[in-house]
Amino acid sequence: MERLTTKQARRIALAAQGFNDPAPTSVGARQLRRVLSRTQLLQIDSVNVFARAHLMPAFARLGPWPVPLLEQLAFGNRELFEYWGHEASFLPMELHPLLRWRMARAEAMEEGWGGPLRVFKERPEFVGSLLHRLHDEGPCGAGALRDAPRGKGTWWGWDDVKRGLEYLFWSGRVTTSRRTNGFERLYDVTERVIPAAVLSLPTPTREDAQRELVRRSAVAHGVATEKDLRDYFRLRPDEGRVALASLVEEGALRPVQVEGWKQPAYLHVDATQPRWVRRQGLLSPFDPLVWERSRTLRLWGVDYRIEIYVPAPKRVYGYYCLLFLQDEAIRARVDLKADRKTGVLRVLAAWREAEALPGATAEGLARELRRAAEWQGLDAVVVEDRGDLARELRLLV
Repeated sequence: MERLTTKQARRIALAAQGFNDPAPTSVGARQLRRVLSRTQLLQIDSVNVFARAHLMPAFARLGPWPVPLLEQLAFGNRELFEYWGHEASFLPMELHPLLRWRMARAEAMEEGWGGPLRVFKERPEFVGSLLHRLHDEGPCGAGALRDAPRGKGTWWGWDDVKRGLEYLFWSGRVTTSRRTNGFERLYDVTERVIPAAVLSLPTPTREDAQRELVRRSAVAHGVATEKDLRDYFRLRPDEGRVALASLVEEGALRPVQVEGWKQPAYLHVDATQPRWVRRQGLLSPFDPLVWERSRTLRLWGVDYRIEIYVPAPKRVYGYYCLLFLQDEAIRARVDLKADRKTGVLRVLAAWREAEALPGATAEGLARELRRAAEWQGLDAVVVEDRGDLARELRLLV
């Protein structure tokens, strides 16, 4: 069986995610499509302390890029749609047929969250009325469909209108028409949003669709464990194993051993292994390169956690830490906040990682922070005192 060192596995993973692609001199729709062809999806998250989660992967790979491009591809060109891929995600339109099995499961109440499923089970006529109103009234947010002001919710602040819409969204009967400036989702019936040419495509069997999703996951990983591969599109363990076995049998994946990995690994037959990777970027907690925390630990020796929900006195690194990738290693992490009122990018904390380089890591991170501030329309970078890299970094920004 082929054996890979940790460094080889890192390079394969970075190349699969686009970090070995030539750095563009300018960014347009073609470059953004290239990123999506590497990542397969962009995870959506509402946290906006620096920049929203679905905007960060392109910045990490391309540098400053015009954010309206993503809205144009999704809601103008209809090249992307929103659905549950790896959590809520922007997905290439070609993946719509591959996820219809998940929609069918939600419609049969076999998949989904408790709140939306409970509302449909207890109030099916009410959920049906929401669907009829969207048919009649066009794109609407949850607020526009409420006949009375919302009371205090009990499930992430959601009421039955929002839960009912989310059930319809999960089951594929409605989708996102567009988003407001405040990032509110405007729902519409699927046939008015998803292009007819896509809706008319044949629906593959669940087994074929899941095998294709795992294949795409393998392309996005380069080398990965079974859990890594199935988690990319949130497949169940038994389904992931079946799809994986089929891909190994047909030769699309081959088993390998990776230095330090306890679990078996699988290498995509077309994965590339560059001699080195020379790139730097800021990785958000929702970047597909690092969102599987056990894989981040295996590849880079970095124990990465989101501390958003940790009480402030118990946080180790900060509320919204980003990892700093420099060449082939993760060398630092920074807790960032965009202070838009004062036009300042605040570095609330800056920490070295084990592979930090004397001088070079702080210099590279300072350049990246200046680029990040410019991209977000901020005028300056201010580094506060917290963290063992803060003092050196402050002298360079």
